[in-house]
Amino acid sequence: MGKGGQRAHENAAQPKVWKSSYDPLSKNAPKLPTKGEIKAAIPAHCFVRSGFKSMMYVVRDSIMAAAMVYATSQVLTTDLPTSASEALVFVFGWSFYAFWMGSILTGHWVLAHECGHGAFSPSQDFNDFIGFILHQALLVPYYAWQYTHAKHHRRTNHLNDGESHVPSTKEDNGLGENLERNTFYAVWHEAMGDGAFAAFQIWSHLFLGWPLYLLGLASTGRLDVHGKPLDGRISDHFRPSSPMFPEKISFKIALSTAGVVATLGFLGYLMYTVGVVPVICWYWGPYTITNAWLVLYTWLQHTDPSIPHYGEGEWTWVRGALSTIDRDYGIFDFFHHRIGSTHVLHHLFHECPFYNAWEATQAVKAFLEPKGLYNYDPTPWPVAMWRIARTCHYVEDTTGIQYLKSLEDVPLSKDLKEKSS
Repeated sequence: MGKGGQRAHENAAQPKVWKSSYDPLSKNAPKLPTKGEIKAAIPAHCFVRSGFKSMMYVVRDSIMAAAMVYATSQVLTTDLPTSASEALVFVFGWSFYAFWMGSILTGHWVLAHECGHGAFSPSQDFNDFIGFILHQALLVPYYAWQYTHAKHHRRTNHLNDGESHVPSTKEDNGLGENLERNTFYAVWHEAMGDGAFAAFQIWSHLFLGWPLYLLGLASTGRLDVHGKPLDGRISDHFRPSSPMFPEKISFKIALSTAGVVATLGFLGYLMYTVGVVPVICWYWGPYTITNAWLVLYTWLQHTDPSIPHYGEGEWTWVRGALSTIDRDYGIFDFFHHRIGSTHVLHHLFHECPFYNAWEATQAVKAFLEPKGLYNYDPTPWPVAMWRIARTCHYVEDTTGIQYLKSLEDVPLSKDLKEKSS
């Protein structure tokens, strides 16, 4: 494949890919139902929350985590290898542990996420108590994330006032008015080539995305808490004075930050007393995988070339919520409480507990699918991830109704120069 935008096959030779059936720009676009009409299609018992039942899942996931630690302790050592065979066992063994332990701990992450939404139990005090413990152990500033994630739900796929995975514009990516590749990603893409740039997109999203987001350096919204443009201000999750937070929750933000600092302090103490390598093997490896999973879910559930994003005047809550995609994650649905395969329902009614979400999803699907309003992509998630990494890079601007475009469709600099000469 050529660099920076040349296709390997003609469109006719490309495999058929999933496409959302709802196009708000079409003259035949269906009238959207109200939130109340959608909720009426869901059995009332799906919204009943049980703190006891939720805690049983915390216990279940914790037992799996403990079993993983015990089993690993019986077959692996954190002593640095002294031979090639030991190095092979060390690398593959601890990589195996990191992946599966990180996948198990993503279940804890999802349960804390339920707490933040108020779906864990009828008591928000209990929810916050459990959610704070689970999230702080994974270095998540619970109250700060709770606030910004609520905004992500309130303003889903809003080009100006959205939160997390807000699409960057043509200008943000370094493209000129006539698609000149001036700076940043546009230049990098041309230099790297299509495949390498897609691989870089996946790596940067999964392994850098979460910490950069918490630090306010990537994927944040464009407006502060007062609706004013950030204009270069850092909207991190740690300062009570961060422009994304109202003053009334300053104490909660400080408490979350203190929890993260305390956890980091404890990890630092362990690194000093037990050793750097053991802490990396036992904690930081799984931590990285857990972060990768949570970014992957948010990325894939809201991103596709056929999913619209809305500017001011076009966005409505229902439009935003229905711009969500359900996907099948196979065995990981078990570990992650179906967060990816019931995401449409979750964005419509985040108060619905995860253990009722599958039944509620079937009801929502039965109501929305005949109207062409339910998004389910059957593409295997690794294939979908690769496709999105290649096709979803930028939008033209933040007005009207926008669809994500690919840098692969932007002419190479030399071709643009030849065309203009």
